[in-house]
Amino acid sequence: MSAGHRTVVVMRHAKAEQVGPTDFERALSARGLADGTAAGGWLAGLGVDPDLALVSAARRTVETWAAVADAASWSLSPTLDEGLYSAGPETALDLLRALDPSVGSVVVVGHNPTMAYLASMLDDGEGDPAAGNALATGFPTSALAVFAYDGAWSDLDPASARLTAVHVARG
Repeated sequence: MSAGHRTVVVMRHAKAEQVGPTDFERALSARGLADGTAAGGWLAGLGVDPDLALVSAARRTVETWAAVADAASWSLSPTLDEGLYSAGPETALDLLRALDPSVGSVVVVGHNPTMAYLASMLDDGEGDPAAGNALATGFPTSALAVFAYDGAWSDLDPASARLTAVHVARG
């Protein structure tokens, strides 16, 4: 699959504890675990079935992915990326551009402000108006933006993906 219909899900990690040994090691709160579970249920309900999960190596993003995948009944092991922890939106976009052509659907779980900027950057403005309005109001913890993209990953550019749904998962 060198080109064709692809799905990109951009997700901000679920609610984390305020403190941890380091910021990188902060765990999800009980609400975060519930919200991650709710996010997985919502994605499964949309029929999202990712070929790849690109997840920041921070504890709260890894735990978010685990809750999402468990609730969605996905057995996909995440690809942990240490760089995604501190990546800016351009770097995150470069990670997507480097995806193998065989990947048809990807879930990216990371941190703000990068995930909010990435979602806004990808949006071509032609998608679902309600989703666009929701995206414009902010990207809180457990926020998800789902995009449809037609083309090769290497050609993914700003304003090249159609926003199809936005959800803030609350368990």
